[in-house]
Amino acid sequence: MKYLLFLGAPLFALDQLTKWLVRKEIRYGSEIPVIPGFFSLVHASNTGAAFSMLTGNNLFFIVLAVGALAFCTILLIRHHRTKAEQKRLTTLAQISIALLISGILGNLVDRLIRGAVTDFLYFYVQQYSWPSFNVADSCICIAAGLLILGSLQRTDKAKTT
Repeated sequence: MKYLLFLGAPLFALDQLTKWLVRKEIRYGSEIPVIPGFFSLVHASNTGAAFSMLTGNNLFFIVLAVGALAFCTILLIRHHRTKAEQKRLTTLAQISIALLISGILGNLVDRLIRGAVTDFLYFYVQQYSWPSFNVADSCICIAAGLLILGSLQRTDKAKTT
């Protein structure tokens, strides 16, 4: 629970603050170069998933987010009620869940209040570009990476014992 409070909550707040600033200060559809040729701040919205996949399915992603939040909550409750150490979540898993919850909540708030997620971080090199994203998307991607890393570490431990 401490990771949720001390990591997840501040990241959720940062996500909401940065999206609010973008909506307030950057005209929709415009771009402000920060590092010319590499990174810009933009004001975009997305009703789909990452990389604008499944655009226009906002309700589907709201239901998916609520389900994912319920699953994460169940994992945390089970972790706190379990006495057996081997059945408890690792520190890495707890951090991942805190990141997931903050990211899911950040985008869910946008979907519920605005009908779309605000994206603003845009990286590119010449004609090659990465779709714009936000702090919540970053939290979700980092959490996924940490969960993969954690699963590989457990596999390595199982082989050595």
